[in-house]
Amino acid sequence: MSGDIVLEADNLARSYPIYRGAFAKPLTLKALDGASFTLSRKKTLAIVGESGCGKSTLARVVTMIEPPTSGELLIGGMNVTTAGRAALRALRPKVQIVFQNPYGSLNPRQRIGAALEEPLLVNTKLPAAERRDRAIAMMQAVGLRPEHYDRYPHMFSGGQRQRIAIARALMLDPEILVLDEPVSALDVSIQAQVLNVLGGLQERMNLAFLFISHDLSVVRHIADDVMVMYLGRPVEHGPREAIFAHPQHPYTRALLSATPVADPERKKERIVLKGELPSPIAPPTGCPFHPRCPLAFERCSVERPQLLPSRGVMVACHAVEEGRAEATPVVAG
Repeated sequence: MSGDIVLEADNLARSYPIYRGAFAKPLTLKALDGASFTLSRKKTLAIVGESGCGKSTLARVVTMIEPPTSGELLIGGMNVTTAGRAALRALRPKVQIVFQNPYGSLNPRQRIGAALEEPLLVNTKLPAAERRDRAIAMMQAVGLRPEHYDRYPHMFSGGQRQRIAIARALMLDPEILVLDEPVSALDVSIQAQVLNVLGGLQERMNLAFLFISHDLSVVRHIADDVMVMYLGRPVEHGPREAIFAHPQHPYTRALLSATPVADPERKKERIVLKGELPSPIAPPTGCPFHPRCPLAFERCSVERPQLLPSRGVMVACHAVEEGRAEATPVVAG
C-alpha cells in the first residue's frame, strides 16, 4: 500500500440471511457483491446509484459497523477482516461517518459542546479543559461560533446541525470520512456552503472522503473518482471527468441523462429505463442489468460481465467490451 492510500477494498461483499419460518430454507440477500477500490489522502471517491444498489451497506462495512461476508478491507495497512477486537478498537477512530439526516443524528437533550466532547471522553484521557478547547476549535473550523457551545440542537438550522455532525466526526482526527448523503436533506442554498466546508477540511486535515450520493450534480462538484453501482456491484469506475464526459455503461448513461442541466439550449437525450430494480434476493442471471438494458443481447443473460479497462475507466458490460455501445452516444449533463 502506497503512502497516500489509506484504505484498500478487495472484492468486498455483505450478505444477509432472510428467514422464512422454522422449516423453510433461509434465502440470501446480497446487499453488496464484490466492490474493489482504494481511497487516498485528499481525494474523494463518490459512490452513486439507485436506492437499493448497496451504497449504504458499503458505508456500514467501511466504517466497521458491520463485518464483510467476504473479501478484504485494509485500513492503514491492517486487514480489518482478520483483525482482533483490540485492533478493531484502535482502527475505528480512523474512520468516521456523517449521516444523511442532521435532525436525527444529534441527541435533542444534549448540549452541542457535550456532543462534541463525547468521542474524546470515551476514547481519550484528556482533561475537561482540553476537551472543551478542542471542541470549540472544531466548531470554529466548521463555521460555528464559540457561544454555540452551550446550545441545544433545536436552536440550530439544518445546515448548522450538519456542520455540528461533521465537527463531531472529526474530533478523533480520523483519516477517512464516510459521507452518507450528507447534503441531500438540506436546502440547495445551504448545500454549497456545507460542501465548501468539507472541501476546506479535507485539504487542511489530509482527509480521504467516501462520498455516497444519488445527486450527480453534487458528485460532479466534489468527487475525484466515481464508482457507479447496480444491485450491489460496481458497473463503472474511473475519474470523474471521464465518467461525466464519456459514460460507457448503459446504466451510467441513464443516470447521467436524468441529471438536470442549467442550460436551456443544451440538447440532452433522456434515457428511460424499463422495469424496476430487481430483487437482490433473486438477481437475474448473467448481467444483473440486462432485463432493463437497451443494449442487451444473448450473452448478457448468461454470462456475468467483469470490470475491464475501457478508455481510461473500468466497465462491466459485454456491449462495451464488444463495441456495441458506440452506436448509441449520449450527451452527459
